[in-house]
Amino acid sequence: MTNWWRDAVVYQVYVRSFADGDGDGIGDLAGIRERLPHLVSLGVDAVWLTPFYPSPMADGGYDVADYRDVDPTFGTLADFDALLARAHELGLRVLVDVVPNHTSDQHEWFAAALAAAPGDPARDRYLFRDGRGERGELPPNDWESVFGGPAWTRVADGQWYLHLFDPRQPDLNWRNPQVRADFREVLAFWLDRGVDGFRIDVAHGMIKHPELPDTGLDEQISLLGHGELPYFDQDEVHEIYRDWRQLFDSYRGERIGVAEAWASTSERLARYVRPDELHQAFNFALLEAPWSAPDFRRVVVESLATTAEVGATTTWVLGNHDVQRPVTRYGDGDLGSRRARAAALFSFALPGSVYVYQGEELGLPEVLDLPDDVRQDPIWTRSGGTDPGRDGCRVPMPWSGDAPPFGFSSGESWLPLPEEWKTATVAEQESSGDSVLRTYRDALALRRAIPALGDGELEWVDTPEGVLAFRRGPDFVCATNFGTEPVALELPGELLCRSDAATGWNGVLPGSTAVWLGKIHEESA
Repeated sequence: MTNWWRDAVVYQVYVRSFADGDGDGIGDLAGIRERLPHLVSLGVDAVWLTPFYPSPMADGGYDVADYRDVDPTFGTLADFDALLARAHELGLRVLVDVVPNHTSDQHEWFAAALAAAPGDPARDRYLFRDGRGERGELPPNDWESVFGGPAWTRVADGQWYLHLFDPRQPDLNWRNPQVRADFREVLAFWLDRGVDGFRIDVAHGMIKHPELPDTGLDEQISLLGHGELPYFDQDEVHEIYRDWRQLFDSYRGERIGVAEAWASTSERLARYVRPDELHQAFNFALLEAPWSAPDFRRVVVESLATTAEVGATTTWVLGNHDVQRPVTRYGDGDLGSRRARAAALFSFALPGSVYVYQGEELGLPEVLDLPDDVRQDPIWTRSGGTDPGRDGCRVPMPWSGDAPPFGFSSGESWLPLPEEWKTATVAEQESSGDSVLRTYRDALALRRAIPALGDGELEWVDTPEGVLAFRRGPDFVCATNFGTEPVALELPGELLCRSDAATGWNGVLPGSTAVWLGKIHEESA
């Protein structure tokens, strides 16, 4: 047993936006296969692919119409097998998304449910209920959709069905044994093909309170990850993961489950990674933390303490396809870029595993000025155009060249790339000694070379206000200045890496900068 997941660096590929192999402007599996050497040179251990299954694409593929095939937009099952084989040849593990909370409304299960009468077993795969009011004209309760508006839609016979996301994403009834059996078969289908694990979408959502009670709350979604809701993080959800863990463990090669779980406390989040449940759970607390030394330290201390109680490791994440990119979130422009680079080095040095969202290694910002007519996120449409949604962090990768789409495709990309990204392409940054890409490559190479990094212990070092420093083993220190002014530090060790890519170390740490100090023993170099 290697327990590889405890300190793995995993790279998230948003399939539509990574690389286009057939020139239709949309990323696909063949394009990803061609670009795998980029991930190898970056120094990651595994790649996570967002959904590529047949889908009407009401929510970027998270509305699945068939869990055991590939959407023609992205290729074929043969393309997937070729991608998986090539990744394994290159030493990369592959995780795929599974979306168990809901299906597409075009899934054959939902078509059968709509055709069935109330009370029929086919309808019981989903959460259909009678409405309230004299004629059932009101929703069964006050639950809200994550994407805005009510979480219920009425069908022709008068009943309502639950959808915690878009109406085209009806929620499954996980209290139905047939649903559980169906998904065990889905997992086995991909495990048999050789995948190394699953990222589980809305892992906290499959079980709802049995009485479906009103919340009595407005703006319920603001409580996601911060409070208790009757449709998220119910205790019975852990029965599902204990069953899935047995399935994972029945395969050779240490296959894993990764929870996208939002919980009201770090203690409740840690429950998803107990020894007989899942292997990882994304730590969104660091992603949500303001740029400040006290907040970052608080998240690290709480997270490490609670996961240690269940014998698990912590999985750090600064961005993904659902949130604003770190550069923009931390202030945008040069300041945001400096902070994002420093945050990356900070997270890479922490105990546990770390995820990198595509484009973070290029320092890409959020694209805030997309034309309204190209936006596709259901958050944009359901908000009536008042919430820009998530398209800005899903703009395709810039690979090379002086004009959009910068080598992403030979055709017009599904979302436009900004002209100014010509200085941010992979090719441009590979030729620059102080680029974000070079910093990522250097840091991840050091992370792999230094045994004290990855899984293990952390010891805080006393520092001036606004600076965090911690020691990993006897010969490594990471120091991060969250302030704006330089700070003199008395720390041992030679300079190994710094987020601003400057050379040398004179004991003065600039603002919004992180450094790694120490030495590499010859036997680990």
